[in-house]
Amino acid sequence: MTSVFGRYVPGTSWLHRCPVWPKVALIAAVSLAVLIVDRLWASGTLVVAALIVARACRLPWRVVLAPLKFLWIVLAVIAAYQSFAVGVLPAVRIAANIAACILTASLIMATTSDARLMDAVAAAGRPLKYVGGDPERFALTVAIMFRSIPYLLGSVSAVRDSAKARGLERSPRALVLPVVVGAVAYARRTGDALAARGLGELGLGEAGGDEPPLP
Repeated sequence: MTSVFGRYVPGTSWLHRCPVWPKVALIAAVSLAVLIVDRLWASGTLVVAALIVARACRLPWRVVLAPLKFLWIVLAVIAAYQSFAVGVLPAVRIAANIAACILTASLIMATTSDARLMDAVAAAGRPLKYVGGDPERFALTVAIMFRSIPYLLGSVSAVRDSAKARGLERSPRALVLPVVVGAVAYARRTGDALAARGLGELGLGEAGGDEPPLP
């Protein structure tokens, strides 16, 4: 389920070596381009360009295309609705716009390690210190959030399969209750892990640098 957000692939390509902020600017540029140009050829060009860059960086297709694998139903629903509302060509263009943005983000995730991403998040949160915030704690919070979402998605999938095997796929109680209980247990384990490392009350910089990373 970690493929929902993409997975880092170690490498030495120019995109791997590129700093984080130009990559963020690239995502913003692609997002603005699909909104401003508003043409199918532009959307298609961006999709092809993303695939060419992925090939040039020697990224596995299964990693680059993984987010689309999980979101194809959403894209299909959007395209179907837009086909009915505004026509087939605009619907294809809108789906291509979303695909271009997703592929670009997937390239960034595949060529940027988690440590560099969290360093960038901490840097973005530095203004918080002027209002009493802790940039490193902010980065830790974001890291936990991104770590939790795939876990919860996996939990939902496992509970759904279990309920289906018992013939209870139509029972809200059989689907919702185990997910809620599992989420609470996961949150408690995460809190215990943070407390064991002294991160419950102190900032990251005060907790000591000899502790192992969060499991």
